[in-house]
Amino acid sequence: MLQAKNFEFAQDLLRFHNPHKCKQRHANGINFFNGYGEVLVSAASPIEKSVKARTAIRSGAWTGHTSGLAEGHVQGNVVILPELLANDFLRYCQRNPKPCPLLAVSEPGEAMLPRLGADIDIRTDVPRYRVWRDGVLVDQPTDISNLWRSDLVTFVIGCSFSFEEALLEAGIPLRHITQKRNVAMYRSNMPTSPAGVFNGPMVVSMRPLRALDAIRAIQITSRFPNVHGAPVHIGNPALIGIADLATPDYGDAVDVLPDEIPVFWACGVTPQAAITQARPEFCITHAPGAMLITDLLNHQLAI
Repeated sequence: MLQAKNFEFAQDLLRFHNPHKCKQRHANGINFFNGYGEVLVSAASPIEKSVKARTAIRSGAWTGHTSGLAEGHVQGNVVILPELLANDFLRYCQRNPKPCPLLAVSEPGEAMLPRLGADIDIRTDVPRYRVWRDGVLVDQPTDISNLWRSDLVTFVIGCSFSFEEALLEAGIPLRHITQKRNVAMYRSNMPTSPAGVFNGPMVVSMRPLRALDAIRAIQITSRFPNVHGAPVHIGNPALIGIADLATPDYGDAVDVLPDEIPVFWACGVTPQAAITQARPEFCITHAPGAMLITDLLNHQLAI
C-alpha cells in the first residue's frame, strides 16, 4: 500500500468542509482576482478562494497557468502513473526531495484527494494536463475523466508558486507576474538520483532579482522546503547547462535587467524530464505552470 506523508495541519481544513454545501455557499461570494487584476471568481474567505478557483478550472473557465491565482494557497505539480510504476516513482521522489517534495500520494484508482481539499477531483481540477504514451507527449486536455483507470496513482509535488506570496509580501518583485507570464523553466545539467526506471536532469525555474533581493529570497524560501526551499543556483546559467535564458524549455521567457542576476530554484517539472527517459506506456502530468490548487495555506508549510 502506498502512503503519503501525513500532514497534520490539513485536518482542521478538512473538518471545515462539506463539498456539496461549499459549492452552494460559494455561489454568492465576492470578487477575487488572479494576481493580475483580472476578476476570475468570487470568494468570501481564504478557503473559498481555492474552492472557487477549482470550480472555475473544473468548468473550463480557466485553462491557463496558475501563478498568482488563489493567493495564499499551496499549489502542486501532478504526476499520475500506473500502479506498476508507482513504487519506483515514490522512491524517485524520496531520493530527490528538492525538485520532488511530496505533498500527497493517492491509493490506486482514487480520484479524490481529501487531504488537500475536500472537493478535489484530480480528473477535472487541473487547468491543463499532459498525456504521455511511451514517453511521448500526445495530448494536452483540460479533463482526463475519459482516461481514468482503476490502477492509476496520483502524486502531488510541491510548487514554487507557493513561496511567491512570501516573496511579494517582502517587497520582492517577480518579473513573470508583472509581465503576466508563466515562470521560465529550464532543463539543467544537474543530475537527479535514479530510482527504478526514473532518472534525468533537474528542471529549474528562474526568477531574475537584484542582488539584495536575491539574498532576501534565499532567506525566505529556505523556510519552505516542501515547495522546493532555497535556490539551487545563482548567477551564470551556463554553469548549470543553460545556454540561453531567452529560450526556456518550459514556460515563458522574461526580461532580465542589467542590474539583476538569475536565481534558480528546483522545479516540480523535473519528473516530466524523467518520464521522457523512462518512457512509461501511459502516464499523465499537469502542463507546466498549470497547477493543482489546494485548500492548504502557504504559511502552514513554513518552518
